Amino acid sequence: MYDPFGRGPFGVEVRTAEWADAPRNRSFLCELWSPVVPGTYPVILFSHHSGGHRRAATFLCTHLSSHGYIVAALDHSEVSALDLRGSPDATPGQKAARIQAVIGSRVPDVCFLLDRVLSGAALPADVHPDPERIGIVGHSFGGWTALAAPETDPRFRAIVALAPGGASNPRPGILPLTLTFAWGRDVPVLYLVADGDVCLPLAGMYELFGRTPSKKRMFILRRADHMHFMDNVEEMHESTRKMNFPEELSWISREMRPVDELCSGEEAHKFVRGFALAHLDAALKQIADAERFLDQGGGYYTSSRSSAS
Repeated sequence: MYDPFGRGPFGVEVRTAEWADAPRNRSFLCELWSPVVPGTYPVILFSHHSGGHRRAATFLCTHLSSHGYIVAALDHSEVSALDLRGSPDATPGQKAARIQAVIGSRVPDVCFLLDRVLSGAALPADVHPDPERIGIVGHSFGGWTALAAPETDPRFRAIVALAPGGASNPRPGILPLTLTFAWGRDVPVLYLVADGDVCLPLAGMYELFGRTPSKKRMFILRRADHMHFMDNVEEMHESTRKMNFPEELSWISREMRPVDELCSGEEAHKFVRGFALAHLDAALKQIADAERFLDQGGGYYTSSRSSAS
């Protein structure tokens, strides 16, 4: 039987590279996960949350690679570029300009990463990327990045959006992200979201789902919050809940529930690994059993499903 929850048959090699984007005068630390068996494999890019890092979801990147994918991630510009880092003395105008520059850097970042991966840079000599089978996965700001990338780059053929930003009515202090969904082609999308997401509430996920013009599915993780899509769920959730946020974001720590009232990180990781892999298997590898698995909801008791074409 098709089982996307378990680790795949391939060993995984992990490499770190530093690549320069000369036209933008930036340098990026990048991580690549690849199967140890020689062959040609689909490519998946991972885009991290705002201010995060390339290894924010190694539980997922390793899982995908063990099932026969080349996976790559970088530290986005707001982390890598000195000129995009905030200053406590910035004026409101300077802060707004920096935020727009950060937003404007995201899609060029992933396009740069894809170019380098397709060139074979930093990959083992006998492992090759398939330029016709490319997907992108992202969490939060990275989920927005995954949904925005096909607006300008036609190479992306599948999307997994983990609690993505981009809804039309963001909460105070949340990045003012917009999406056109002007893809001009069908790009299958899977939304994996949390029913108790304080930062990016479920209402916004339904809005994005409704606007998505392609084949789409959405699975909702019960008793979960925004940090359930990252490594070290319990630690990340509690450190965020206890963080001393600026005034415009102070509602986050007030509204987050203690992690022991939510589903476990282990359960969340199982949810994300299984459904993300099944979607990519169906969209990029045309595995019929993966499509049937998604149609049946995977028999997964903590999720509910909404689908449309």
